[in-house]
Amino acid sequence: MNKVAHIISIGMLLTGSACQDLEHSRQVDNPDVPGKTIALQVCSNCHGVTGVSVSPTFPKLAGQQKEYLIDQLTDFKSHSRADPNAQRFMWGFTHLTDAQIDALATYFSSQSTVLGDASDLALIDKGNAIYHSGLPDKGVAACVSCHGQHGEGMNQFPRLAGQHADYVMKQLDVFRQTDTRPRGAVMKAVCANMSDQDMRAVAAFVEAFPPEGEAPTSPLVDQ
Repeated sequence: MNKVAHIISIGMLLTGSACQDLEHSRQVDNPDVPGKTIALQVCSNCHGVTGVSVSPTFPKLAGQQKEYLIDQLTDFKSHSRADPNAQRFMWGFTHLTDAQIDALATYFSSQSTVLGDASDLALIDKGNAIYHSGLPDKGVAACVSCHGQHGEGMNQFPRLAGQHADYVMKQLDVFRQTDTRPRGAVMKAVCANMSDQDMRAVAAFVEAFPPEGEAPTSPLVDQ
């Protein structure tokens, strides 16, 4: 009995060790690794532990709409989202299971968001006007109708408030110039008549997203 008990004890230790290894695993191709572990051990290298990335190359994921995150991770997995950074950084995640994708989206969507700083007030003011009213003379719809009064996003439409301005600008240009975003038909139509300066203004506004009543009030100017 002592020998049997010893064997069982060793087995339990090995099982416990395996569970501990899974909790610290970087194996995104292992379906047994929890999604939160992948978030902390892999995704955090680019997006930050809480989804607040330092580099504007990588979007902030904190507080992002869960439905949007699931859509994008699914598109990365299937290689249907094909913009250059998607191919470079995300196409390797072909082994993610639906459960892992759901867990990743749940983790990052539940994190606290961080807004950027307001610097160029005139540019932010122009972006504020475009975000809430669009550009009727150019046929550009207001961003608020899909992305929310406070930039919080809605379901499959992403949160914009707090996102890196450089990243927003890059994505708007991707929508305007290419068809590498499979769910981007609506945005391609919106961006078609926006100038680079229009895009910079919107990007600057959503990064800082000043609370109502605290938005800059400088007159709109063409820069």
